[in-house]
Parts: sequence; structure tokens; C-alpha cells
Amino acid sequence: MKILFVSLGCDKNTVDSEKMLAILERDGYSFTDDEEEAEIAIINSCCFINDAKEESIQTIIDLGKRRISGQLKALIVTGCLAQRYPDEIHKDLPEVDALIGTAGIGSVADVIRSVLNKESSDSICPFSDRPFNTTDRIMTTGGLYEYLKIAEGCDRHCTYCIIPGIRGPYRSYPMEELIKEAADLVSRGTTELILVAQETTLYGTDLYGKKMLPELLRRLCAIDDLKWIRIMYCYPEEINDELIGVIRDEPKVLHYLDMPVQSGSDRILKTMGRRITRKEILGLVDKLREDIPDICLRTTLITGFPGETAEDHADTIDLVRRARFDRLGCFKYSPEEGTPAALMQGQISERTKSKRLKDIMSLQQKIVFTSNEARKGMLMDAFVEGYLSEENIYVCRTYSDAPDIDGLLFVSSDRELQSGMIIKAAITGYNEYDLIGEYIEQDESTQ
Repeated sequence: MKILFVSLGCDKNTVDSEKMLAILERDGYSFTDDEEEAEIAIINSCCFINDAKEESIQTIIDLGKRRISGQLKALIVTGCLAQRYPDEIHKDLPEVDALIGTAGIGSVADVIRSVLNKESSDSICPFSDRPFNTTDRIMTTGGLYEYLKIAEGCDRHCTYCIIPGIRGPYRSYPMEELIKEAADLVSRGTTELILVAQETTLYGTDLYGKKMLPELLRRLCAIDDLKWIRIMYCYPEEINDELIGVIRDEPKVLHYLDMPVQSGSDRILKTMGRRITRKEILGLVDKLREDIPDICLRTTLITGFPGETAEDHADTIDLVRRARFDRLGCFKYSPEEGTPAALMQGQISERTKSKRLKDIMSLQQKIVFTSNEARKGMLMDAFVEGYLSEENIYVCRTYSDAPDIDGLLFVSSDRELQSGMIIKAAITGYNEYDLIGEYIEQDESTQ
């Protein structure tokens, strides 16, 4: 039977989807992107913010029409929406045959069998001490880069966030399993590994009694043919000297760090339940740039948090101006039911949120354009992702660019380049957030 598998949401969801695909392939299923061919549809859903929730619901409704008409034999919803709203989905979307929560992905094949046999089939499991894991995956990113999820869940309980309730407490995957999984991905052609979790900096604290991200990085660096390692989702207050040293000293670990700070106002940071101050954020930025001068710093901000005043917004603008983050994403606060922030006084109007988001992103645009201008004439390593035949241009990324969320480097070359290669490119210009460059011939041994 052919399965249409729709994966929504974040890169952590992507990993879950790839592992479910591997389980289903072992069970004899095949896959299709064509709704007309599909006999079963699985939606790995997201509900982190309201827009993601609406996208998941609309996808269920769209595929639900095919289930109601009998074109699909089964419609199954997995992931965060299923975990958070099982009763509501069954009541309001009866075309859904079964739900699989975030802790139940290992049961996906069993659930399909139960649905087809018209048996009870939901798999909304309690969170266990050790999250389900398999090192088998079907790559959906093209295989040149892959996400390595090193932990599940979160213990932070920030006042705006629902993740602990739908992903459970923080649970690290054993290091040996991660090394095996990474080695397998590399053996199948992966050049870049991107480490993800709700929080990567605390990796190992639950299993080994201390932060083990630096040790994990060192062991990953020992994998032959792995070229780049990128670290995402580092809580800034947990970044220590050992981690900074590994990023600085290990050639395979990119000088790139994603550290969401969320606000530049001490008052708002405290209300959010964050455990860092504005002064500490700026001090960490200075230290990182002193120890690793070419480091690329990415952050995320939330604007329009309940009670945020014009002065709080000005503090955030000032933080962005002083920190000069190389990459920055900003989101309007979205009240999520079940979180303390949703019940707080002083909810901000959508109009004010939009104005403040525009302020932040306009400033960030100037910072990035200035940085791109300064890169003209530089020689940079570039990861080749693809080729635009109609323009005779190669699509690449530098160490400063994570897939899908950052910019690109468009490289012209008389030589044919292969996807997955690490090349040298001279930066000749830029087009807003993207760089333009030319391939520079180099000794084969250095590629």
C-alpha cells in the first residue's frame, strides 16, 4: 500500500518523520507524493504557534475529504497536534482514523494495521524516561545535510511555551546511539550534520550528570568523511568555556551558534521565565566574538509579549543594535492556551506587534546588508547544494547559513561542481540576504 506522508513544523519533526518512514518501509509500505495514488495518509503535525496549528488543521481537512470519499483507506495524524488535542480532533475531525502522540511514533506500523482491521488504534503514550529511538531513517532533505536530534523534551517551562506539555521532560539520547546514527548518515552521503533539540546545551545532564555536548561534538568530529557540524538551539545561559573551546578548536565544528534570547528587556525576560539578563547576553556576545572572531551568531526574538511597553521594545532594539547578530528571526507573540502568558494582563494588539516586528527587522536588515558589503572580496568555504541550469549558477551555503532559515551563496563556475562538495568561493557581491561569488580553483586534497 502506498502512503502519502506530510511532515509539518520544525526540524525536530523532520527527524521523527524520517524515522517513521524507515519503520513503515521495513513493514513493506511504499511512499508517494501524489494524493491520487495514496491509499493511506499520515500527517506529522505541529502546533507550536497558532499559524502552525492552523496549517496542520487545514492539511487534515484537505486530506480528510479524500478519506470521507473513500479514496483513502486511512488518515492518521501524528506529532504535536495529536498529542495536545486528541479529544478535540476526534470530536471535530471524525475523518481522522487514529492519532499518534509525540512519544508513540515507534508504533506507527501497528496503528496502521489496527486501523485497517477496524480495531482501537490511538497511540497517545505517556512520556517514558527514555524517548523512543531508532537509528534507521529515510532521508527527506536530499541527504547532503541531515538533522541529528540529540534530546527530546524540555524542562524550562517558559511562560509562553507549550513544548514541555507536548514533548515531555528533557531526555537525552545515549551518545553511542547518536554516534551510530551519525556514522550511518555520513556513510550514505551526508556531509553536514545539524544538531537539534529543544535545547542542545544541556545534552547529557540527565544521563551522565553533566553537560556532554562538548564530548559529543569531539566524538562526532572523529567520523571520517563528515565535513561540517552545526549547532542549533543553544540556551545562552548554558554556553560555557568548554563548549566555546570545542567550537573554536575543532575544525569540523562550524563557527556558527544559534542562541535564542527572545527579548532585550530584563523585565520581559523575567516575565517570560528566561534565566538570563540583558547584561549577560551582551557579555556572552562579546566573549564569543573575542574567542572566535569569525563566529556567526543567530538569535530569535519574540515581540509583543504581554505587558511589553514602548520602553521594553526600545531595550530590545538597543540590544539588537549593540549585539549586531549576524542572523535574526523575530516572531509576533502568539498566546497559546494552557500557558501562563496567555492569561497575563496587558495583551498587545496585533497592530502594535506588527509595528514592533517591522522595527526590529528593518534594523536587522541594515546590519546584515552592512555585513554582506564587508564580505566582498573575502574567500569563503561553501557547501554546494544544487545547480540552476537555466542560470548556470550553483546554489551554495557558507558556514554562516543554516538550511532553510538563513541566506544562500550563488556561485558561478566554469568547472562542474558536485552537490555536497565543500569549495572555495570569492565573494563578489550580494543581493539583499544572499551572497554572490565565484568558484576558486584549489588543490583537490583540500576539497
